[in-house]
Amino acid sequence: MAKKKAFALRINEDMLKAIEKWASDEFRSTNGQMEWMLMQYLKEQKRQPMPKKPNNNNESDS
Repeated sequence: MAKKKAFALRINEDMLKAIEKWASDEFRSTNGQMEWMLMQYLKEQKRQPMPKKPNNNNESDS
């Protein structure tokens, strides 16, 4: 799983309430809903992040 990075987001209160309601309807957290929304838009625009290739160095196995 990719690392998650925290950052502050300023958002219109009404927009946040709408996202919170949508998240609740979908049984997601507000953060999870925003991530899902952003990924959907990235996919739609063909700008989604490419999966990283597996690291076969096995350095952590030593």
